[in-house]
Amino acid sequence: MREQYQVTVRLIERLHRHFLDVIRCELRRLNVEDINAVQALLLHNIGSEDLVIRDLKERGYYHGSNVSYNIKKLTEAGYIAQERSQHDRRATRVQLTEKGLALCEALRTMQTTMAATFERYDLTDETLAQANDALAGVERAWADHIRLGPPLP
Repeated sequence: MREQYQVTVRLIERLHRHFLDVIRCELRRLNVEDINAVQALLLHNIGSEDLVIRDLKERGYYHGSNVSYNIKKLTEAGYIAQERSQHDRRATRVQLTEKGLALCEALRTMQTTMAATFERYDLTDETLAQANDALAGVERAWADHIRLGPPLP
C-alpha cells in the first residue's frame, strides 16, 4: 500500500503540472499573454459565480501561493471585477467580466475537445469514475489528517 500511495502522490503532482501546461498551451493558441495558467485556472473555477475571495480557498478553487496578487493581476487585465461586500466591508466579492467569461468558454471548449480524445487512451466514463472515486478517497484522507491529525496506530 505504501508504494502505491507514493505513486499516487507523485502522479497527482505531475497531473496538476501537466494540466497547467495544457492550459498554458491553450493560452498561447488563443494569443492570451496577459495572464498565466494558474490565473486562467482560477478564472475557470470561478466561472459565472459571484464569490467572496475567501470562498476561493474554502472551495479549493485557488491554486497558488498568493491569491491577492493573482486577483489584482486578473482585475488589472480586465478578467475580473471586484467590489466590497455590502454586508462585510472587509470582504471583497469577485465576478468575471465579459472578457473573463469569454476565456472561460474557450477553456471549456478545449476541455470538451480533450475529453473526446480520451477513448484513444482507453479512458471511458467508467474508468474515469473509478479514478475519481479513488482520488476523492485520497482527498478525504488528507482532509481528515489536516483536520484531526494523524490516525492512531
